[in-house]
Amino acid sequence: MSQALRFQGNVIHRPPMKPKKISFYSLNLLELQNLFESHSLPPSGPALLYNWHYKKKQTTPCLTDLAKVSINFIRDHFDFYLPEIEMVKESSDKTVKFLLKFRDDLKVEAVLIPFNHKYTLCLSSQVGCAMKCSFCYTGTQGLKRHLETEEIVGQFITAQRWLSHHRSGDDKILNIVFMGQGEPLHNFDAVKKACEIFLDRRGTGLAPHKITISTAGYLPGLERWKKELPKINIAVSLHSTIKEKRDKLIPINQRYPIDEVVKFAQQIPEGRTRFVTYEYLLIKNFNDSEEDAHATGKFLQNSNAYISLIPFNPFPGASYERPLMSEVEHFKSILDTYKVPTLIRKTKGDEILAACGQLNTKMN
Repeated sequence: MSQALRFQGNVIHRPPMKPKKISFYSLNLLELQNLFESHSLPPSGPALLYNWHYKKKQTTPCLTDLAKVSINFIRDHFDFYLPEIEMVKESSDKTVKFLLKFRDDLKVEAVLIPFNHKYTLCLSSQVGCAMKCSFCYTGTQGLKRHLETEEIVGQFITAQRWLSHHRSGDDKILNIVFMGQGEPLHNFDAVKKACEIFLDRRGTGLAPHKITISTAGYLPGLERWKKELPKINIAVSLHSTIKEKRDKLIPINQRYPIDEVVKFAQQIPEGRTRFVTYEYLLIKNFNDSEEDAHATGKFLQNSNAYISLIPFNPFPGASYERPLMSEVEHFKSILDTYKVPTLIRKTKGDEILAACGQLNTKMN
């Protein structure tokens, strides 16, 4: 009989499992402080660890200024595992797309988007997505699972390390947008904690207005936002104000109508300089007519909002087409008459399927 098992009566007794290590990247600073306190460790350790791994971007274990008892505790109880980079693609405009693999071999994509010698990092919150939006490549694969906090934060750490190694001197991630795979508000708790980690001044130290969560209109998450999330930015996938069209583009519109979504979204920004961003994906001969433009302008006029117009980005198997830029500009000119600030988003990374709506769990 194996020494791993022993019998008592008819019951098989297994020896106690060795406790699973805690991912360092799963803990906000308060949780880390509480953990140190509960084990009677010096209270200076958590801030030192945050500074070492987030601010200083160190990859080796922190040994500086930590008590020996803390070093031993970290070695025995903490896990610093990060997602593996399975593939990287770089476009001519310096956009970088990562295919990242987790311990269970499931994968997501994350994208670095360049601007003015800095970067915005587009993060994924789920493997796949349950929203089934017809304009989105991710929506074609369904939802595999939610990402854990450490898997979301791990995307940031992995992308930052790649930048520092491959583009030294041009490696500053200034913004984070939850616009990758998945509906962020469907994975509310993990996304919330990841934001707390990104915002902590002893860690990455991002300002609240440098983080944006985009939602297809998942109302249960919006109802929690005001009381639970930090004061970060919100972007709502609008794409049409005409029910029949939005139902086709975003099926959850049938359950959570855009009028209800907007009611909650408009309560989120605080201050005269903060707005709700409404993303409008323009699809040729579907939602790009003058009628659509007037309906959108009337819907959003006199609201605390601005519109980001996004020409549709094709992906394999897509049934939609991209409009001409002249058609996009004409659509914008109509919206301008309603005094709603409107910008046309410049497409980046589409040659490597890294643009809005083009992400999937396999690198194309």
